[in-house]
Amino acid sequence: MSSHPSLLRASVALALAATLAACGAGQSASSGSIAPVANASVRTPLVIRDAASDNWATVGVKVLSITLNDQNGSTVAAYAPATPTSVNLAQLDQIADLLNGAIPAGTYTGATVVLAANPGDITLIVGEDPDATLGLPAGTTVPADQISINGATGTTGSLQVAINLSFKKAITVGSGTSTPLEIDFNLGHPAFVISHSVTNGTTMYAVSFTGGVVSPHHNRRVTDLVLRHLYGAVASVSTDNTSLTVNREAPTVPVVSPETAVLTGATATVLADATYGTLYYDLDSTPVVPVTVKDFSSLAATLANRQVRIQARYQADGSLIATRIFSSTSFNTVWASPEGHVLRVDANAGKLTVSRENGTPLTLTVDTNTLFVLPNQPANTSIGSGPSFLANLVRGFKVHVTTDPATPTLATLVEIETAAFSGRIANASSASFDLQSFFHRHQDRYTQTLPYISANTANGLDSAGNPISGFKYFEFAYPTQVISGTSAVSSFVAAVGGTVGFGGVAPNIYAQGETHAVWGDPANVTGWSAPWVSLTPSRVPFAFVANGLAGNQFTVTVPGGTTAVTVNVDSTAGEATLVYAVDRSGHDQVSLTPQDITTSAGLSALTAALTSGAPVKLTGIPQADGTLKAYTVMYFTGLTPDDAN
Repeated sequence: MSSHPSLLRASVALALAATLAACGAGQSASSGSIAPVANASVRTPLVIRDAASDNWATVGVKVLSITLNDQNGSTVAAYAPATPTSVNLAQLDQIADLLNGAIPAGTYTGATVVLAANPGDITLIVGEDPDATLGLPAGTTVPADQISINGATGTTGSLQVAINLSFKKAITVGSGTSTPLEIDFNLGHPAFVISHSVTNGTTMYAVSFTGGVVSPHHNRRVTDLVLRHLYGAVASVSTDNTSLTVNREAPTVPVVSPETAVLTGATATVLADATYGTLYYDLDSTPVVPVTVKDFSSLAATLANRQVRIQARYQADGSLIATRIFSSTSFNTVWASPEGHVLRVDANAGKLTVSRENGTPLTLTVDTNTLFVLPNQPANTSIGSGPSFLANLVRGFKVHVTTDPATPTLATLVEIETAAFSGRIANASSASFDLQSFFHRHQDRYTQTLPYISANTANGLDSAGNPISGFKYFEFAYPTQVISGTSAVSSFVAAVGGTVGFGGVAPNIYAQGETHAVWGDPANVTGWSAPWVSLTPSRVPFAFVANGLAGNQFTVTVPGGTTAVTVNVDSTAGEATLVYAVDRSGHDQVSLTPQDITTSAGLSALTAALTSGAPVKLTGIPQADGTLKAYTVMYFTGLTPDDAN
């Protein structure tokens, strides 16, 4: 959850590897790994990932298919479910929701993600604490007839939108190694959700998935992926009792109460943790006492046809290890485990408030027996317990809470899925930096000092696929261009030291960023450390062109300011500033057209639009010399905006 409500990222991560995950029903593994697929098709974990928003509790989309483009010009189906997969992007928050697929070994240069685009295929539910500018109360479900999807094609009832992506580096499948590719849906991008008033007074929400809203992300190892809990009905236990297969289920979108299961048509197979043990919870028993198992022999009869919620983690070979399994005869029982973003933390009172998918908050009690755990650690470990540990949580964290069935508001287990810190970057030094949040609710604001992870800590892959050790950073606009190595910290300190100042009473523009911290790194064995920082674009107040575009620069002023600021745009292919022409032909007619400034036509259109006095909306990264590196530029044709906020 960003302290800036407009920043919302979502990712489709395609983990492409030769000996990867989940074997189908009837397969077994006896040594902690899944046997390689025998034919040319490679079973791959396909996962959906995203990040959070203050404004939206649900941003629901339906995934129709994912295809890959190989280097020979042909296409390969990576994911094509019989029933469209509904995904709430606002809840995943950089964790993965597992899809299934099988693709031939080969080398791939791009992908196409197809989403359903009929009215009702996009679900928007306002979060519990939205920004006042949204103009909608918490928990509001935007009616389907108030949502339009830009770029939709097809006939009524069969509309869809295709998102075409090119990989900066080709992905080779068949090498026996796991190489996840993350594709970001930038849901807080200025082009994503746009509202305007129509003639009858109704507010419309135009949703666009093109023009920079979708882009590749930085490389990770498959073991770095944090999985959302798997839901399903147990289909079988392997003959050697080392694994179980579930028929995947999902809740309805939007959620209902009591919740009912929706079959996805997919399966997932998970292994028991033969080393540390898997914790099994029978939620129908009183009291619920977890049982540690290193295989499923003692549970094979019990699990038949049971509803389960599974916390799992990836191994390096792509197989899934079950850390915890929660079981019941009722889907609603396994589903009724609060999951969402932290809204409030009161360590003194032992209270934790979580925002749920329906946009309503739930306040939970934390007592001395409450355990705090991390998703990719063995089940026999925890990082803390009791109300005092709440001091280590802030608004924006993503958690999944298991409660006492007899007392549904008493937390017994708090899984910290992401430790998200975001805000203004300050006091950056060779040892640490501060992130200062600015939530509109003063009590939620914080300043968090984060040391960098140890220089010896493994930290994913660079853009060439080489292992990284130690801290790294990148720009939100260019996530594949990772800065790492021995000079990463000093480079970061220099990169975040810039300030854009307009003078007068206009606010300064500072560097902003976000990270998902890790616990217990050698750099801070009893607290959080930063493995990476994404420099996020800062929003500039509504501005006016002072001097037009010349040499990829123009200057702007803002109301209340006394100084014109230089704005740098980039027309380099693959790195270009995202430019949009917004045309208003009336209160009821607004269109948004991406302008490709890597072409002479697009650059000429931008040059012609940036005349002296022309209004513009900008986001960008402050530079050390006081200029702004533009991430997005919006200029206006037709009528000027009625609202300059």
